[in-house]
Amino acid sequence: MDGGSGLNIMYAKTLDEMGIDRTNLRPIQAPFHGVVPGMQAVPLGQIDLPVTFGDRFNYRTETLTFDIVGFPGTFHAILGRPCYTKFMAVPNYTYLKLKMPGPRGVITIGTSFQCAYECEVECCGHASAVIASEELATLREEVVEEAPDVKKSTRSFESAEGSREVLLDPSSSEGKKVCIGTALSSE
Repeated sequence: MDGGSGLNIMYAKTLDEMGIDRTNLRPIQAPFHGVVPGMQAVPLGQIDLPVTFGDRFNYRTETLTFDIVGFPGTFHAILGRPCYTKFMAVPNYTYLKLKMPGPRGVITIGTSFQCAYECEVECCGHASAVIASEELATLREEVVEEAPDVKKSTRSFESAEGSREVLLDPSSSEGKKVCIGTALSSE
């Protein structure tokens, strides 16, 4: 569970291991950032899958939308804020607990500090490997090549055709101008 993630993410390897054919994915072209250091990620597609929390006496199942990504990760999936919202779940990061309403009372999901530590070590190792990879270095070079020209001022503005500059206050000596369209109606 990742309360900082705005998506539910599943790795393609997990989808394959579940025996779900990739032809079931809905196409999506919206990239996202923050999963792979220094890069944007484009999902392979989206899929709706049922997710269940609880035990056989007190459980809840909801359908969640997952963005499927093709790169490797240390988890099977990342459940983000959309999952929290759908299940009305509340995390407590101090005690490593997740609580949500169930049909027979509160459902509590938890883990041990040892398990959380081992997971964190594995994730850090994976992130370090990605950062150190030659592929990432190549991608960073491509990003630098496509970067905007820093010599241009961020406040510069190139007016479109059909516009002209007009003094904001003709009686002022400051000479501040504004650019307006010449094709505007009198209103």
